Amino acid sequence: MDYGKQLFNLRDRQGLTNVEMANLLKISDSLYSRYEKNKQTIPIKHLNTLCNYFGVSLDYIFNFTKLKNYNKSKKEININLSSQRLKEFRKENKLTQLKIATILNTDNSTISKYERALFPIATSYLYQICKKYGISADYLLGKTDKPKSYIS
Repeated sequence: MDYGKQLFNLRDRQGLTNVEMANLLKISDSLYSRYEKNKQTIPIKHLNTLCNYFGVSLDYIFNFTKLKNYNKSKKEININLSSQRLKEFRKENKLTQLKIATILNTDNSTISKYERALFPIATSYLYQICKKYGISADYLLGKTDKPKSYIS
């Protein structure tokens, strides 16, 4: 998962510092630096904040598409819609919770918690699912209704 380079490029093009980005996220600049260097996984809420700040999609940050943003994209992650879409996606692909958990190297209770909207899907799991199956991260998290698959 290499979103750090995109984060660096977006920040650099705007002439912003790590400190300014860290202040935006209310974290330390050393932690933000670890995100850009891919030494630590950025939580999805912080990634969403950065996407909104720079006006880009999650798919763009993940390097799934060169298209910076989708039309009528929402700012917030919709955890209820995301849980519904994850379950629909899993069933469309004939995957059990156990199978998807195995693919993600986690347990099926984690997938169950995502599908019950107890918390948003973790960034690393979101990336793996979207990359493997070509589904849009923005769609899966309820930020856009179209496209369902990211546009390369």
